[in-house]
Amino acid sequence: MIYTLTANPAIDYNISCDGLSANTVTRTRNAVYTPNGKGLNVSFTLDHYGVDTTILGFFAGFSGEYIVKGAEALGVPVKPVWTDGITRVNVFLNAGPDTEYNMVNAGAAINAANEQEMFELIDSLDDMTCLVISGSLPPNTSEGFLAEVLRRVKAKGAEFVLDISSHQLADLIAMEPLLIKPNDDELLDIFGIKVSGGDDESVKGAMAELHAKGAKNVLLTLGGDGAYFSNGEHIWFAKRTFEVKLLSTVCAGDSSLAAFLSVWHDAPECVEDALRLSMATGANVVECPGLGDFAKVDEYKKLIDVRQVC
Repeated sequence: MIYTLTANPAIDYNISCDGLSANTVTRTRNAVYTPNGKGLNVSFTLDHYGVDTTILGFFAGFSGEYIVKGAEALGVPVKPVWTDGITRVNVFLNAGPDTEYNMVNAGAAINAANEQEMFELIDSLDDMTCLVISGSLPPNTSEGFLAEVLRRVKAKGAEFVLDISSHQLADLIAMEPLLIKPNDDELLDIFGIKVSGGDDESVKGAMAELHAKGAKNVLLTLGGDGAYFSNGEHIWFAKRTFEVKLLSTVCAGDSSLAAFLSVWHDAPECVEDALRLSMATGANVVECPGLGDFAKVDEYKKLIDVRQVC
């Protein structure tokens, strides 16, 4: 069973308009409310591709209840830790071609008792083979929370995947994650490593450094410039050969990671298939916002170029 941990979940409120101006009323349309958070998105996509998954997270108030009930209505079980406050609502506004505003709130604070409940919940999960940790941490999270989670996961003999933007990744990588998924901005911000799509030599150096720090495998995403994967022995580069119409980037990275895991986790030799599905799924989400429509994935898989770099 692949579990996901979303420490700071949200309701995502997606809307559209024909432009945004200050000090005036803006009429919006296409309002969509979805239970969200990076780990939730991973679980929703894993479930779509037939992988058994369960959501863990901290939830609070009416919005937390909405997320838990919404996830369960989609067929994905949730094991919540309930906290005080109200789970955040994030707003994503598409204001025209190539114009997107993302308004992301801090979230409901947690305390030491909430953290301890999460530790004990993880200890009780006898069917856990892998835990995917994605996204930000809520206010008041202790400095050692993630490290303690990982210690407990490793004590169970399970693997873990990290998709976090926090500078804690620089330290947590020493705990030997099965996979990390930085993008190029995170790579520069957290590790001081600069790469660019198509510059294989810079990527080779970056991958060697990340493996030396402890990462067993690395999926490096570069947005529209493609993605690299390294297993420590070989490196692959994948890039789409078509343009996509940007409607929303929300969920794109999470769905790409989950699609990759849905193939690669149980068949690590199938890297090229995993990369094609990953990039096709991400492109599909950009053109069809949310995770309810995977209609273009099969078409897009045929239009992903994958080559082995070394």
